Amino acid sequence: MTGPAAGAVPSPNIWHHTATYELENLAADPDGRLWSTLQSITSWQGRDVLDLGCGSGFHLPRFAETARSVVGVEPHPDLVALARRRTRRLGNVSVQQGVAQAIPLPDASVDVVHVRWAYFFGPGGEPGLAELDRVVRRGGTALVIDNDATRSTFGRWFQQGYPGIDAAAVERFWSLHGWARSSVDMGWRFSSRDDLEAVVRIEFAREVADAVLAEHQGLEVDYAVNVWSKRF
Repeated sequence: MTGPAAGAVPSPNIWHHTATYELENLAADPDGRLWSTLQSITSWQGRDVLDLGCGSGFHLPRFAETARSVVGVEPHPDLVALARRRTRRLGNVSVQQGVAQAIPLPDASVDVVHVRWAYFFGPGGEPGLAELDRVVRRGGTALVIDNDATRSTFGRWFQQGYPGIDAAAVERFWSLHGWARSSVDMGWRFSSRDDLEAVVRIEFAREVADAVLAEHQGLEVDYAVNVWSKRF
């Protein structure tokens, strides 16, 4: 592996700031609301799971606790190596290099797909959706977690940082493709102000980060996300 997989959409954060992104993963969903929502939509116990855009493999061990098998797919070679290192003692986990629009798995090979802030941001994600149609078994479920830019403190920050993303167009995209939305107040909770500031600075340009940090106090941020789900 000498470079990102062909067709990869570069990540603005984890590719270049892997250690800081680990702090973000640790701070996200401190009360387990997002995980509870995922489990209310579908169970992965005894099933085959695909974590698409798995990054450094942060979520792979969680799925591996009860799944029959877990495959992480990630385009960036350094992150693939980290994910393999993280899961090397887990006998039911493997990690492959690949992209959402060309998933390196056979047809009808997985029951549950988990996609968290990876590749899918509404219009333009159609090739990835076509691949999900191919790899998910009948009766399987895909779960895509994305930012809800219409509410919460983080949503307001997101609108400032990414004004070109049309939240209404994103919602129409998912709805027209037959996906259902579950809204979750996930939240961020950091152990130090330094950690919070470091994470904000990998998510937004300097001007936006400076502005939102100047107005926000404390170690917590209310943060709303959408879980888009589809049964196949």
